[in-house]
Amino acid sequence: MMTELLDPKNDYVFKRIFGSEENKDVLLAFLNHTFKNAGESLLTEIVLVNPYLDKDTPRDKQSILDIRAKTDQGELINVEMQLFNQYDLEKRTLFYWGKQYSGQLLEGQRYSQLKKCVAINIVNFKILANDQYHNVFHLREDHTDIPLTDVIEIHFMEIPKLNDENIQMKDGLVRWLLFLKGMTRSSWEALMMHEPEPALKKAMSVLEFLSQDEQARQRYIDRQKFLWDEASMIEGAREEGLKKGMEEGIQKGIEEGIKEGEAESKRKIAMNMLTLGLDQATIIKATGLTPSELEELQKEKE
Repeated sequence: MMTELLDPKNDYVFKRIFGSEENKDVLLAFLNHTFKNAGESLLTEIVLVNPYLDKDTPRDKQSILDIRAKTDQGELINVEMQLFNQYDLEKRTLFYWGKQYSGQLLEGQRYSQLKKCVAINIVNFKILANDQYHNVFHLREDHTDIPLTDVIEIHFMEIPKLNDENIQMKDGLVRWLLFLKGMTRSSWEALMMHEPEPALKKAMSVLEFLSQDEQARQRYIDRQKFLWDEASMIEGAREEGLKKGMEEGIQKGIEEGIKEGEAESKRKIAMNMLTLGLDQATIIKATGLTPSELEELQKEKE
């Protein structure tokens, strides 16, 4: 019986495949398909800034299991896999992009030494309001589209947007994302018919090895459980916040309704007292209305 393949979207598995020194060629091939799809220049060499190490624990914060690389031009690339929507991902991306960008400078260095930083988010959920599975953002002027600078580049790859309508097997990035979407051996055989490149075959070989390795499988299970627990806690807190907000809203509505009812009741009593011909001082004392409110009622009566 064949071992079931692990999910390469699990960030522990993802980093084992793409973020280790022995698989640097796998990451380079994936990045070049990413940049080719975006119309960017291709890379010739990369250096892993935080390669996978055996001491990396599945219970580390998710940011520990991202992939950071540097090009031969000194440009920085950060690749993250996100299984669950923790909300505010756009702001989180900008926050960490800013830390990466500003973190390049040491005291006394000039701004001209700052290099381009690229953030690549591969997400297992839909986040942007279009049908494109690969969206690329830069900083440009709204009317003329001229770039302010080329130092910021942010990619979002939304795996669920890959469907039969937009799958073009000739597109190398599509083949990589199909691999990440989750492969059965039968689907891998179908993908093989399109002559995948050596780096993609190597990625599949690494996945098969990890799937059969008992220690790697246990780390995968631990990481998956940690991510599910974390997502569950976030969703639970969100639901609790919504529930509390609804309860507070209902209570506020009741209180406002009571106040409105009391005010309307005072107005009706005052109107009756005016009809009986009672003086204003007596009516104000009995109802608690202000002189201006009573004057307004008097006009309505007239």
